[in-house]
Amino acid sequence: MPKLQGINHQRAVNAFEKAGFWIARQGKHITMTDGDHILTLPRANPINAYTMASIIKGSGLSIEQFKSLL
Repeated sequence: MPKLQGINHQRAVNAFEKAGFWIARQGKHITMTDGDHILTLPRANPINAYTMASIIKGSGLSIEQFKSLL
């Protein structure tokens, strides 16, 4: 079970922006990058906890690091 609850997609975008990511493309999904990693966030409220954990893992951050950015 992830150590994270489902969160609003806009809160996730704001947290990733604090970590150095920027929005590369928007549509039904939001694509963010930091130059090395590419993340795709669904526009869902809330984003499922398992999906969010997978996105965080793909960003190179730990769940604890991400939580501190919220």
